[in-house]
Amino acid sequence: MLRRKGKFLVAEPFFAAGPQVAVSRDRQADVGDLVLVGAGAAANRRGARRAVISRRLGRPEVARDVIEALMLDRGLRREFDPAVERDARDAAATPIELDGRRDLRGMATFTIDPITARDYDDAICAEPEGDGSWRVWVHIADVATYVTPRSSIDREAYRRATSVYVPGAVEPMLPGKLSNDVCSLVEGDDRLTVTVEMVVSSQQRVSSASMYRSVIRSAARLDYDRVDRIFEGGERAAEPWGSALAAARAVAAALAERHDRRSGVVLESAEPEYHFDRTGDVVDASLVPQTESHRLIERLMIAANEQVAGFLEEHKIPALYRVHEPPEASSVQRLIGQLASLGVPTPPSPDGHMTRQQAADLAGEVSAMVSDWVTRTGRGARALNTLVLRSLKQAYYDHRNLGHAGLASPRYCHFTSPIRRYPDLICHRGLLSAIAGGPAPDAGWVASAGPWTSGREREAMTIERDADDDAGCFLLARELFAGGDRDAVFEGEVIGLISSGAFVAFGEGLASEGMLPVRRLRSDWWELNEEGTVLVGMRNGGAIRLGDPIAVRVGQIDAPRGRVDLLPAGAGED
Repeated sequence: MLRRKGKFLVAEPFFAAGPQVAVSRDRQADVGDLVLVGAGAAANRRGARRAVISRRLGRPEVARDVIEALMLDRGLRREFDPAVERDARDAAATPIELDGRRDLRGMATFTIDPITARDYDDAICAEPEGDGSWRVWVHIADVATYVTPRSSIDREAYRRATSVYVPGAVEPMLPGKLSNDVCSLVEGDDRLTVTVEMVVSSQQRVSSASMYRSVIRSAARLDYDRVDRIFEGGERAAEPWGSALAAARAVAAALAERHDRRSGVVLESAEPEYHFDRTGDVVDASLVPQTESHRLIERLMIAANEQVAGFLEEHKIPALYRVHEPPEASSVQRLIGQLASLGVPTPPSPDGHMTRQQAADLAGEVSAMVSDWVTRTGRGARALNTLVLRSLKQAYYDHRNLGHAGLASPRYCHFTSPIRRYPDLICHRGLLSAIAGGPAPDAGWVASAGPWTSGREREAMTIERDADDDAGCFLLARELFAGGDRDAVFEGEVIGLISSGAFVAFGEGLASEGMLPVRRLRSDWWELNEEGTVLVGMRNGGAIRLGDPIAVRVGQIDAPRGRVDLLPAGAGED
């Protein structure tokens, strides 16, 4: 951010402490602006170089400007090199040909995505077979046709490894000419795809599958809200896609029932969605829960991913698998102890040594019981789901198939989102080498791609989480300080504990989050119990537990940095 220091203009780091740098004057930026600076070319008589302002980003009080600055601060480029854009335009000009492809343009194919989506990389169709089974087609954009190995587009896609989605913006893995145009399965246009065709039997399992290149034409661009209205009877499904949607619903329900019997981990979640006005301010937000329409797409994509992973392993084709190793027995035992300290029912633990599979099965049982307890009591969802997640290992990409414990799946890969994830593109190339000819990916290179793409995924998740925090803080500041009651008391719930305080989610709908330091709780001396689930009052015997209701007031909001400091209800400022 630009500051004036005497007669000099300086830029100081905005998101973290750091040294100030002198900058050359720029008529496009003012004191107080957020700017991107670069090294100056010319030195003064003393040999010192002043930084130059390469771009004005906006103002620190505008949410969209701060989120843009955050993305740049974390190393995102926010644009593609002109040469990559040019090559993307050239690649997009590839004519759609049927040579070696199945023509499925006459099928009642449709997409289901968020209403705000701009890239659609999967489409589906389904129909009953007449013997209690169903046939389902999962069509995925054939990105490999447009992004060839070692091309400039491919090198940049590998460097990014994933698209990054933040409130009001996206850092795409592929240039827009590909991601939002020729690779996007838009309604009414012919598109090149890779199809996974599956038969799901009356025994609720995939009894056969085939994979091939195809051409489709989506008959309808559906969104989750509309599909849920149809499922609830609030809207009528139109033909030709209405019957296909009904069949897909039946297939997804059958697959979900089978999955539930496999003892996978059960975690309910809801994603925040923020809305901006034309000036870049956050004006509203809502939680997007996982509804039946979301679960329909999820189940069909999981089935397709499992079939592709099985094919790749059977044919010994180099590929990246999505690995989620079973949890350590000690971690599951600790989870059970944590839940017991909160009075949450848990299943009996096996005596003696637990195998990795027993630990995974037990974690699945625990997660199901936690979900049931949260549903019955109406509280503790965030806190308890976080405990479950922390007991599990983090999923990652690896050239070895080590299974996916969270899904209770022996073979799993990411194949269904090649527009936004590079590991999916690797799996496409591996699959196509077997079904359409051509070289398979180099095994050594694939092995090295696993740690790289896993690391990029973790970085993207951190950026997305921090940007959500920023947007939430800007919205809270707007609601609380712009004509609201600065001393308002909020009903909250404890979602995390550390020795120095409690993290609290508070407010209606999309809850805000903040930190309530124990130093503000002057009625007692507080210590965190061994399980990390309860702050215990050492003098009066009070307790603050994960999931407990608690009344708080907002002390300070540092919106640009996503931090909220809380006070107990009734307490004053120091």
